[in-house]
Amino acid sequence: MSHQRISAHWTVQRSTPFFTKDNVPPALLSHHNTAAGVFGQLCVMEGTVTYYGFANSEATEPELKVVINAGQFATSPPQYWHRIEMSDDAQFNINFWSEGDKSGQPMFHAKKSD
Repeated sequence: MSHQRISAHWTVQRSTPFFTKDNVPPALLSHHNTAAGVFGQLCVMEGTVTYYGFANSEATEPELKVVINAGQFATSPPQYWHRIEMSDDAQFNINFWSEGDKSGQPMFHAKKSD
């Protein structure tokens, strides 16, 4: 997972601002997935972000754990359920890559509450 290849002809459709513990969207800390046809590229600038991957939206135990340190990145494939945890000093952003223009389309989906 940490370095699944993004096709060379894909382009960045959107990039987030830098997130810290103070401004991280709550959806990133709980089950969510990238949209169909969209790769997420999580880039850590400071601290550590731990990525947990899940087999499906209902799984409670991760099937994958990747620790991403400052200066590293990891990719998340389309429609893969995951969440993150952050160190107190973490700072990161996310680039969303796709093959075609995704203007105005969601880049990820949060798990719906029951």
